[in-house]
Amino acid sequence: MNETTDQYDLTSGAADFLNEEEPYQLFTNWLSDAERAEPNDPNAMALATVDESGLPNVRMVLLKGFEKDSFVFYTNLESTKGNEIKSAPKAALCFHWKSLRRQIRVRGILSPVSEQEADEYYHSRPRGSQIGAWASKQSRPLEGRFALEKAVASMTLKYGVLEIPRPDYWSGFKLKPLEIEFWHDRPFRLHDRLQFKRASVDDPFERSQLYP
Repeated sequence: MNETTDQYDLTSGAADFLNEEEPYQLFTNWLSDAERAEPNDPNAMALATVDESGLPNVRMVLLKGFEKDSFVFYTNLESTKGNEIKSAPKAALCFHWKSLRRQIRVRGILSPVSEQEADEYYHSRPRGSQIGAWASKQSRPLEGRFALEKAVASMTLKYGVLEIPRPDYWSGFKLKPLEIEFWHDRPFRLHDRLQFKRASVDDPFERSQLYP
């Protein structure tokens, strides 16, 4: 990222967020800004988990819900991420909106969504995505593309015009944050950082501004 001042406006009130006292509304505001500014997947986020040895894994997923106190995403529970979450139900998220020069980092505790929530979201997906959840043995070795296409065709034929049930191994998680940090790019790496942190999900957040 260029360290000169001639590529973006310093008078746009970008640092006003430093006065915010509550993280959830600020996240909502920034996500709304991203939905207007980002051309593709403004709800994309990096999701980091760890395996049983403590080795991290990170991948891009989509935020599929934001409630007052949790960030929601869905996955195959038998995938690598699903198994890692099962053994260590903690994770970190990172949203990066390059065109807005903003980033949000989140760390917290994971818990499963309810069966009803999983069913409702699953049936809101395009039919092809519902079929894909049955056809894909996510994260496991694939002998070739044809095997996946064959599985998709088989499941499409099986369900025809019937309602497609949600697989037992497909569901979602809610991340309740212990830390949320808002970052805004500033010239010469003198970025603005606002952190909200708490010891447990039942505690109130403490806010602090951080050095860049």
